[in-house]
Amino acid sequence: MSWRLSEEGRRKLIAAGTPRGWSQGDVLIRESEVSDHVVLLTSGQVKVSLAAPSGRQVLMAIRGPGDLLGEFSAIDGGERSATVTALTDVQAVSLTGPEFHRFMLGTSSVTVELLKMVVGRLRESTRRRLEHGAYDVSSRTARLLIDYARAYGEPIRGGVRVKLRQSELAEAAGASREAVAKALKTFREAGAIRTNRGNFEVLRLDVLNRFAEGDPS
Repeated sequence: MSWRLSEEGRRKLIAAGTPRGWSQGDVLIRESEVSDHVVLLTSGQVKVSLAAPSGRQVLMAIRGPGDLLGEFSAIDGGERSATVTALTDVQAVSLTGPEFHRFMLGTSSVTVELLKMVVGRLRESTRRRLEHGAYDVSSRTARLLIDYARAYGEPIRGGVRVKLRQSELAEAAGASREAVAKALKTFREAGAIRTNRGNFEVLRLDVLNRFAEGDPS
């Protein structure tokens, strides 16, 4: 699930910011760096990842148009808590920390939206932690595909396309690539998805929902 600004809030924030662009693979924000700018995505998709103790990047979320990035550091002045990398070419607007503070003070209605968005993301994080302990790999993988398809899926004939590599899906599910590959094979055989290089096509959300609840019948 994604918590985004309303059209009105987005319009006001775009008017207050500076247009920016990044190419696929570029890093917009880097974990542990000291910076305070925020980025509002207007087109394209990014992934949000954290560095595990092993040094491997673990996918935490996908964000798309209408999503705001970097608001935590802009608000509290702390180091960046995650790395944000462009999955596609990205267009956005950027505000410095002071610009963002002035914006929040001057547009109280949008500030309320921003607070709701922050709370929503905290709830999302809590739900993900619960799912890692309460569901098996197949259910977690199905839940992620459902969430990503609903929030960021690109409509195609017969379903939606999710731009994500299998390794990234495994990271998000907190499972090995082998275990996720086994789950995906089951989903394919059930007609729920089609797998391609660098993306998944979700064809039957109703079938995926059954896998998500641990009922593949």
